[in-house]
Amino acid sequence: MLSPPDARIAFIRANRERYLSELTAWIACPSISADPAYAADVRASAETAAARMRAAGLSGEVLETDGHPVAYGAWLGAPGAPTILIYGHHDVQPADPLALWTTPPFEASVRDGKIYGRGSVDDKGQVLMHLAAIEAHLRLTGTLPINVKVVVEGEEEIGSPNFEAFLARERERLSCDVVVVSDTAVFAEDVPSLTVSLRGLVHWELTVHGPAGDLHSGYYGGVVRNPLEALAQILASLKDPAGRVAVAGFYDGVRELTAAERADYAQLPFDAAREAAALGVPELTGESGFAPLERMWRRPTLEINGMYGGYQGPGGKTIVPSFARAKISARLVPAQEPEHVKRVVTEHLRRAAPSGVRVEIEAHGDVRAVETSRDHPAVAAAARAMERGFGKPPVFIGTGGTIGPVSSFDRILGLPQVLIGVGLPDDAIHAPNEKFDLGQFYGGIETMAYLYDELAAALPQGAPR
Repeated sequence: MLSPPDARIAFIRANRERYLSELTAWIACPSISADPAYAADVRASAETAAARMRAAGLSGEVLETDGHPVAYGAWLGAPGAPTILIYGHHDVQPADPLALWTTPPFEASVRDGKIYGRGSVDDKGQVLMHLAAIEAHLRLTGTLPINVKVVVEGEEEIGSPNFEAFLARERERLSCDVVVVSDTAVFAEDVPSLTVSLRGLVHWELTVHGPAGDLHSGYYGGVVRNPLEALAQILASLKDPAGRVAVAGFYDGVRELTAAERADYAQLPFDAAREAAALGVPELTGESGFAPLERMWRRPTLEINGMYGGYQGPGGKTIVPSFARAKISARLVPAQEPEHVKRVVTEHLRRAAPSGVRVEIEAHGDVRAVETSRDHPAVAAAARAMERGFGKPPVFIGTGGTIGPVSSFDRILGLPQVLIGVGLPDDAIHAPNEKFDLGQFYGGIETMAYLYDELAAALPQGAPR
């Protein structure tokens, strides 16, 4: 007779085609949270998630927010055992430009061992991994080794504007010992990975105002300050020639990497020249004194995301434009305070403005960076589960991106997080032809089945919840 763990894995492998069909059906729901025209589809997606929770053996319901709904389910049949909260999201990015998709974005297609479709990996497929793993436990044994709560949000792709209010309102319902998030990627195919740091995010919109209207450059060029020229001067002041941010106070709190961390990153299979070629640039550049992975994961950045002003049409139009505008963002690392960074950058932008123009600055965002120690018992448990699921121990990595709800769990509920996603770097999330490698999908389900056992053994016994 198969032992219970082997029986669960056999059950999972026997149901792979069903899981694929379920993911295909969920992808067909265009749950685009950014476009109000798709509000009914986002709600239908939440209903789909809640129904799949019930099919797995959880409770399943749709909870309202001031925006798009959240799907919630729970199984609390293990008194005294720890409780985990699994977080994911069911909303997706817009699919534009449609012409660049090989197959329609909401009609999933399987090619060469991969499923293509919007939301396949970000994040419907990774949510489904957990629901399938929970189902395997409950179908075969009628129980789980740990209490489980699942939250599947509907607004992650638009910055989770209502999620913090939801967390505060539902604090008691969502109480747990650790949060598990599967919305990240591994370092590379055949390199199992656990993410232990996420960067934070703040951003600004800078407008440089000049004359009341566009002026003839022949009459007024040389006597009226050109807002585009002033904007270029301001933006050029943000970094020194070595790529270091030149804003006083920007690096306050930033921790230098240890020798062990740098050695760990140096051992990863990363080829800077190959990466540059794949990105279509001559070389990778950035802050001097740091390797590319160090800059991507553990150093803060200040980037110009867009700039515009003046005439944009064909041919020439000789004017001094009335305004120029830029969008700027900073990715933060642990211990940087978002409000402090917003303030010092805003002050720098004002000081750097030349005479003859007026600047208007709007600052937004307060997402903190998050870091979980690789020595935390839950992270160690996740590492054991990933080794069992993928056949080799994982490496520990960071990510340059930001997942706002992870910061919210950390700041509002004070909870540690385990970031155990299994996507691949080339999955084209947010882009045409988003995909999920089926080997990663199925291996992820098996990993999550092991994860609940490992967390139950690693975490201290919890109070009833």
